[in-house]
Amino acid sequence: MSITTPTKSRPFGTRFALISAVSLGLIGGPVALAVPADASTSLRGCTVDPLKPTDERNNWADFRIKVDCNGNKTVEIRQKRFEKDRHGRDDFLGRSEFKEHFDRHDGRVIIHSKDKVDKDKAKDRVYQEVSFRVKSGNNWSDWTRWERSDVATIR
Repeated sequence: MSITTPTKSRPFGTRFALISAVSLGLIGGPVALAVPADASTSLRGCTVDPLKPTDERNNWADFRIKVDCNGNKTVEIRQKRFEKDRHGRDDFLGRSEFKEHFDRHDGRVIIHSKDKVDKDKAKDRVYQEVSFRVKSGNNWSDWTRWERSDVATIR
């Protein structure tokens, strides 16, 4: 013969809170997994980095983009170039699109995109934004979010 102590039934509020917590955990779990772990410029084995623009003299700047991929991929890149103004309305300089193909070997390339900078005073500050997508096999990924480079001073 065993002796067990009787258990009290839990109040309704406690049971409701427990059921709600379990339900939210089951529902919220997949939602949490759908969000990317970190914002980065890497996608499907390719990394695209907008580098800090460089001064090319005579009012020209080189808006370089570094692309690094591991085999059998095509990368399509969108670029927007800007001159940074102090009052918050940056001047749009131009846009470009690039397509890079990588064979079965890993590869790295630097894309050079030069643009004329109209100097207001003795110097201007410029930057770029890039977004890209990757084709692997016959499927294209979605476009990444726009990533901004560091700001460079052009003299």
